[in-house]
Formats: sequence, C-alpha cells, structure tokens
Amino acid sequence: MNEPKLTEKSPTEKQTTPMRCFIGTFISLGLAYAAYNMMIAITTSFAEKPLHSDNQIVMRISIAVRTLVVGIVSLGTGVFGLVGFGLLILGLQLLVQGKKNQES
Repeated sequence: MNEPKLTEKSPTEKQTTPMRCFIGTFISLGLAYAAYNMMIAITTSFAEKPLHSDNQIVMRISIAVRTLVVGIVSLGTGVFGLVGFGLLILGLQLLVQGKKNQES
C-alpha cells in the first residue's frame, strides 16, 4: 500500500559532472560577490543619508525598512555563497570518485 516509488532517470535528465559543478560554482560565487558589493553600496548610502524627521513613527518605520533591505541583500549573499561552496565541494567529490573508479 505505502510502498516507496522507485524513480528512474528519464532520458532528458543530464548527468552531474565536475565541469557542470564548477561552472555553477563560478556563477553562484559571482552572484554572491555582486550581492556583497551591492550590500556595501546600500549600507554606505544609508549611512551617508541620515533620516530627517521629528516623528518617532516615521523614524522607526524608516529604520525597519533600511534594516530589512540590508538584511535581504545579505541573505542573498549568504545563500549564493553557500551554494557556490557546496557546488565546489560536490565537483571535487565527483573528481575524486572518478579517479578512484578509473584506478579500479
């Protein structure tokens, strides 16, 4: 009744290769670097332009929005960085496994 389904690879699925992992690594780390530079630019821009208001509600909302903007960009930086690192490790693992299989 609750038997696990065996999934078979369809002919259109591409095989994971070290080259594909390394290309994905460079793309992901490039996006992480771009997001990091954007985060620094946004943070610098916010620091150079102080808020000019006497209303406490306006000040709190503005601070919250600034924090959210920097937080979202830094989250994107972290995600792309970790994905790039993971793809790099996967590519290295596939290289090592390929060399072991050739030796056997």
